[in-house]
Amino acid sequence: MLEIRGLAASINDKPILRGIDLTVPAGEVHAIMGPNGSGKSTLGYVLSGRDDYVVTGGSATFNGVDLLGLEPEERAAAGVFLAFQAPIELPGVNNANFLRTALNAIRRSRGESELDAVQFLKLARAETKRLAMPDDMLRRNVNVGFSGGEKKRNEVLQMAILRPKLAILDETDSGLDIDALKIVADGVNALRGPEFSALVITHHQRLLDHLVPNRVHVLAGGRIVRSGGPELARDLEKSGYAGLIPEAA
Repeated sequence: MLEIRGLAASINDKPILRGIDLTVPAGEVHAIMGPNGSGKSTLGYVLSGRDDYVVTGGSATFNGVDLLGLEPEERAAAGVFLAFQAPIELPGVNNANFLRTALNAIRRSRGESELDAVQFLKLARAETKRLAMPDDMLRRNVNVGFSGGEKKRNEVLQMAILRPKLAILDETDSGLDIDALKIVADGVNALRGPEFSALVITHHQRLLDHLVPNRVHVLAGGRIVRSGGPELARDLEKSGYAGLIPEAA
């Protein structure tokens, strides 16, 4: 599904990614861990098309299509979704209208019929109930006045409604208590299947206890320096990254 080869990228002429090689097959969840400043969030931004990051080398294909050659909205229509580490507030933009507009834009791009207001609200209310979110969150402005946990749940609600083929979660677990963490993990697990893959960027092994990724990759110095199974995350929880940093040089 996602094939990355030699991906290099910079921001403000500062190199961040220095040759990423990564394959995420369809139906698998892969975790990216690593110290601060290693390039984890940059990888998510580059894959989703944030324009202030400049790709300086390598390639990234998604279902055989050149992902880097697509505009951000084209990537979203193709099924790529980015859950932000720090979701922004959108004053004056109703949450339900925002989600319905996004969903119908994707449905149009796929040649599917749009959902009317009644159909959408039925879908959205079912998902808010499953995520233990009150219905009134749909009536509020996007993330305005939301707690940190509510913002992260709202990201997962967007993912549940848009049904992406590739979800990139940029530290969605940061700032969550134990109950909210499980709700977020359950939201991801509910989407798992042969046509869904996820790239989960995290600092914490506790999220991976709920997700149980197929592979864990350690990113340091802009490169992936170690890959392994879920046990790798548990090892890092005990020993930290110190022993891996020289491998990134």
